[in-house]
Amino acid sequence: MIDPLERWRRHGEKPDYAGPVSFGSALYTQDPAHLAGADVAIVGAPTDDLVSDRPGTRFAPRAIRTASCPPGPHLEAGVDAFAELRIVDFGDAPVLPADAASSHAAIEDTVGQVLDAGVIPVVLGGDHSITEPNVRAVATRRGPVGLVHFDTHADTGTVVFGVPVSHGTPMYRLVEAGHVDPTRYVQIGLRGYWPGPAEFAWQAERGITTFFMHDVRERGIGAIVEDALAVVGAGPVFLTVDIDVLDPAFAPGTGTPEPGGMTSIDLLWACRTIASQVELCGMDVVEVSPTAIGSADITSLVAERVVREVLTGVALRRRDCAR
Repeated sequence: MIDPLERWRRHGEKPDYAGPVSFGSALYTQDPAHLAGADVAIVGAPTDDLVSDRPGTRFAPRAIRTASCPPGPHLEAGVDAFAELRIVDFGDAPVLPADAASSHAAIEDTVGQVLDAGVIPVVLGGDHSITEPNVRAVATRRGPVGLVHFDTHADTGTVVFGVPVSHGTPMYRLVEAGHVDPTRYVQIGLRGYWPGPAEFAWQAERGITTFFMHDVRERGIGAIVEDALAVVGAGPVFLTVDIDVLDPAFAPGTGTPEPGGMTSIDLLWACRTIASQVELCGMDVVEVSPTAIGSADITSLVAERVVREVLTGVALRRRDCAR
């Protein structure tokens, strides 16, 4: 196991630009035996072979790690997730370019190793197709899960450009396979011009709950999150965040940007609140396309903070449960 802070321990902190790169300078390992006793494991899924528009999300796990800030207390929540939780960086799944099937199998296997150790997987994508192996790994072990899904797009298409496995189809495939309970599935932030009547008819038939961006705008994020929590209820919940749910002003580095989206302050608060209130069985953040490999660009930065807010929420829930 590698400790990126080892040479800086006597100083109490490390410059962001120095030393080995891991998420938040967490201990780094690729050995499943080192997962014992951990609470959360960061996993990279650097693949974008199934995007329909701009590629580049294969570079996101490295960029998000590079954008991560040192541990410290959350100034609003009053908790340091890295002090409350044992967080390790489990490295990247061994994906293969131009072989999406093998990449998905590798992601599912790597996430499965985390789950088998009793640890919560937090996956850095990658395009949104990676949610299928992520959730499949959870559901194989725990049964159908609830799903909170932040996105511009529903990703419930049956095919995209005639292809059934795509970043536009994972939610359809997960529901049809029985891995996601559609009555405990909530979409938040949908807007723009896709999907169409066929996809929404399928969703309505299965009882999926959708909050459009105009619902967020008119009712406020607090009311939307309250309703979402009521829908997913008790039991394991997976959280998936497509960074394009944000307005491009806050996240320009993504493959299918759509103006008129959420603000980063609303998304960060919502992720922390949800993570603090549900039985989180895993999460992913996807569709981050950094402007350059390893760059700390604006989109990677907000994606990193999404993960930080989720970790803070998990820490708050652990603290509340311990009381």
